[in-house]
Amino acid sequence: MIKGILIQRKSQEDASYAKQLKMEHADLVAEMQTVESLPTHERLQLARLRRAQQLKLSRQKDKEWAKLQRSKGNTASGGSGTGSGSLGNALMNGNGDTTHHFRHANGSGTLSGRRHISFENSVVLLEAASRNDMPEVAALLQHGITPDAANEDGLTAMHQACIDNNVEMLQLLLEYGANVDAQDSDKWTPLHAAATCGHLELVRILIRNGANLLAVNTDGNMPYDLCDDENTLDFIEGEMAQRGVTQELIDETRSSTERIMLRDLMELVRTGGDLEEPDYQCATPLHIAAANGYVRVVEFLLEQHVNVDAMDKDLWTPVHAAACWGHLEVLEMLAQCGADLNVRNKDDETPSDICEDPEIRERIEQLKTEQESKRLAEAQRRRVRRSQSNNTSPISATY
Repeated sequence: MIKGILIQRKSQEDASYAKQLKMEHADLVAEMQTVESLPTHERLQLARLRRAQQLKLSRQKDKEWAKLQRSKGNTASGGSGTGSGSLGNALMNGNGDTTHHFRHANGSGTLSGRRHISFENSVVLLEAASRNDMPEVAALLQHGITPDAANEDGLTAMHQACIDNNVEMLQLLLEYGANVDAQDSDKWTPLHAAATCGHLELVRILIRNGANLLAVNTDGNMPYDLCDDENTLDFIEGEMAQRGVTQELIDETRSSTERIMLRDLMELVRTGGDLEEPDYQCATPLHIAAANGYVRVVEFLLEQHVNVDAMDKDLWTPVHAAACWGHLEVLEMLAQCGADLNVRNKDDETPSDICEDPEIRERIEQLKTEQESKRLAEAQRRRVRRSQSNNTSPISATY
């Protein structure tokens, strides 16, 4: 099945390798349903095969680029000479800072300072790491670029090495002081990545270098929760046992993030802060608590009368978040406070549409019925009160 997903049929015998591998957006969308039905180990295998194809295509493009430059007779003087492809010509600027520049050679082959493109450290280092370019990564680290440079999602070169099962890259980054417990925006550490992919040797190296076995991501998962490979899981659990990790400690660690969030929000109230201040994705604390199933935090925020129908940049409300990640108790709390269960996100999906658990979907429909019955009952009570008020008005009382 995986090969059937990955390899596109040749339309012509002389079609190029790049054309064979190219997947348009529509193709990827059409494939999503099939991929979602695959078991975890097959998804990982598919990801690794795709990764190998991307690297092969990248190397081919690098060769074509180099050939083009040679044919033009253009060289970039002052480069380190390390690496390949466009990033191989990254230059340290004159004052020693770590911004890298690509300068265009003029007709005589000398550098022209008029046109240049600047790249941030994270772009340069991560691009080189994604191509598994050891010489270039080593050169960048030697020039003082931090091994912990991250992209907008918090992904570091350490994460990338663990995804790619690149032992040498991982060891190089650790030699230059890379943070073994670096977290991306979803609080995944390199150990989460290596455990998920079943890369036993990488797991050994990370743990030997002090990786946190009880690191918890935003879904509440520790590395061992995500590991499907039997040998890798046995090793992780063995290390946990040697360190005296008990179920009580595991449970306490899982709940620590919720406790910290609740403490911070209480302090925010004490100092007059905004409990609805959105993050860079316009998600409010209620979105985050609902997505993680933090019942105590949700309860606290509802007591503070925050907006239960706040929308993030994708028009998701906290109810969408709770439904997506299957937090029934949170859903019920939000519904009791009048959250709109029919609200649609930018993809025109209701909370019920994005919920994968059939039992929770059924409960959402029940909650909708309960909300409607409650609204009708309240409307009836208002009509009765208005009628009673009219019957006891001063004018009526004179007759």
